Amino acid sequence: MKKYFTVFFLLVSFISKAQLSPTITAWIINNNNSIGFAGIETNVQQVQYSTNNVYVSCSDIASWIPVGYDWPNNPWFPQDMAFTFKITLNPQHNTGAPVVPWFGHIGIWKNGVSIYNPMDAKTYLDSGVWYQNAVFFEHLDMETMDSCLGHPNGLHEYHLHVHPKCLWDEEDSSSHAPLLGFAFDGFPVYGSYTYANTNGTGAITKMTSSYRLRNISDRTTLLDGTILQPQYYGPSLATYPLGAYVQDYEYVPGLGTLDSLNGRFGVTPEYPSGTYAYFVTLDSNNDPAYPYVLGPAYYGIMQPGNTGPNSGYNTISESTTVYNSVKDAEAEIKFSLYPNPVNDNLNFKLSSSKVFMTGSIYNSFGELLKTGTIYSGVDYRFDVSTLPSGIYFFKLFDSTQSVIEKFVKE
Repeated sequence: MKKYFTVFFLLVSFISKAQLSPTITAWIINNNNSIGFAGIETNVQQVQYSTNNVYVSCSDIASWIPVGYDWPNNPWFPQDMAFTFKITLNPQHNTGAPVVPWFGHIGIWKNGVSIYNPMDAKTYLDSGVWYQNAVFFEHLDMETMDSCLGHPNGLHEYHLHVHPKCLWDEEDSSSHAPLLGFAFDGFPVYGSYTYANTNGTGAITKMTSSYRLRNISDRTTLLDGTILQPQYYGPSLATYPLGAYVQDYEYVPGLGTLDSLNGRFGVTPEYPSGTYAYFVTLDSNNDPAYPYVLGPAYYGIMQPGNTGPNSGYNTISESTTVYNSVKDAEAEIKFSLYPNPVNDNLNFKLSSSKVFMTGSIYNSFGELLKTGTIYSGVDYRFDVSTLPSGIYFFKLFDSTQSVIEKFVKE
């Protein structure tokens, strides 16, 4: 038995690497050199990857921007930023001091457009205490954003502080929301709908923010109870209502489905073994809900070069492979398997250019337990309730390709 296990383990280790990470494959790449606003190439121009990193080169110009668009009440226009962002393929939880997403890009949507935090870089009376909420001042008050909820700033960088309305359907509450982008700690950002249970079971449900407006009648104290000196008071609520400043909000554990960073750990279609993920948050009317994308800190460890002044221009100093989204997508086996671990029913689905493949389940000794034909686009459910607890392997293969996913029977 030991021999079978060793051979099978080596087989798994080899084949699993053929499955490309979503950090490599999720991007909207401009393969046709399509031109958009101001004659600039749109979306992502190139994706390269090494053993540990992905390099995303992008113009920061979304294909949704009309060629001759003029942003309302906004004197600025976007330019080609020629960014190259570096994103780790192996994101890790940061157990040290939290890293705060400051001004500028804090992540990237899958079309190469910048993700910004909730603030617009201005404070009341320039005191550095009460930070303006960009959604209130730049969207609701001044109306500087376009219909996709993006706009350029004084540095000509197009960006969104909230969910990318034109990248997904926020009204579709019946299916798992798409992967929309990545924070710069390497963890994914999803739309608002996912499985009710973190193990991938339950109905599709809306992820909700655990932040709410503070119960205050003036802006004279901070959330931690600090009583401010008069020169640091914020404006009256009659002048600017609650929600106009980010210090107007407080985190309440359990108020919503998400943690203080606006994320949670769970199974998703792209990560059948589970991952920490951020979720864009919407209110009951599907309008953006604070903190919109990321919370006040990153969950993971940050790499240098992506944030701060003059960032986003990473130099590639290691051997990389260029991801060809057309060629590689045709060759790649896209397969989701959940929940994992599983007690009763194992769900799986093949989504690729393959019409069908053979699916086989093996135990940890490499012994074949079940085999059959798996058709692309069909949702399958397999009863594993009678299997002993332990580690199992699901192998998909045909004459040219194969991939193996490990799952645990509890």
